[in-house]
Amino acid sequence: MATAVIERVPELAAGDKLTREEFLARWEANPEITKAELIGGIVFMPSPVSVEHGEMEGALGTWLGTYIAATPGTASGHNTTSFLLEDTPQPDLYLRLLPEYGGKSWVEDRYLQGVPEFLAEVCRSSASYDLHVKLDLYQAAGVPEYLAVLLFEREIRWYVLINGRYELLQADVDGLWRSRIFPGLWLDGQALLAGNLQQVLSRLQQGLNSPEHKQFVALLANRKMV
Repeated sequence: MATAVIERVPELAAGDKLTREEFLARWEANPEITKAELIGGIVFMPSPVSVEHGEMEGALGTWLGTYIAATPGTASGHNTTSFLLEDTPQPDLYLRLLPEYGGKSWVEDRYLQGVPEFLAEVCRSSASYDLHVKLDLYQAAGVPEYLAVLLFEREIRWYVLINGRYELLQADVDGLWRSRIFPGLWLDGQALLAGNLQQVLSRLQQGLNSPEHKQFVALLANRKMV
């Protein structure tokens, strides 16, 4: 009787230099690992998530979830393994247009493929790799908007892609950041940093009630591919 040969797969470790195929094979062989990324061919495995990080991510998820509930043709998610260029990041949050509405990302083999229109990361500080190698990746891949919330500095950085390079979007005179890609996606950054989710959602609702958002919803309805 033939004996089955079980192929051993090395453990996934931070700092490894791997191809995407090697990275996924090692990760799938170690299902206890919940957070790992391949950026520039190097494995990154962030430290355990703090309560501050988790609560900020939860607030951003509520903000994006409220937006998609009022905007058919959009979707959002947390910590989803994504294929961008040759790398495999796991952004804290994404917001995207579904492909049948003209979006440039899709789901294949359980993973997010293509380029989401909006990514967000909660960063410990400005020294975080989210604002260096990951920012460079998102820029090179052509992600139109990238929101970074810096916990230590208590700062909002909203990047928009202009002529292939990220530039910082400034808050308007009323203190709100307004997405260039998703009309009506308004953010009261100071309320977010202060933990005032009620105020964040109140200002978002103003955006959802705006003529720009109503026009966007109508545009998406007309754009939908059967």
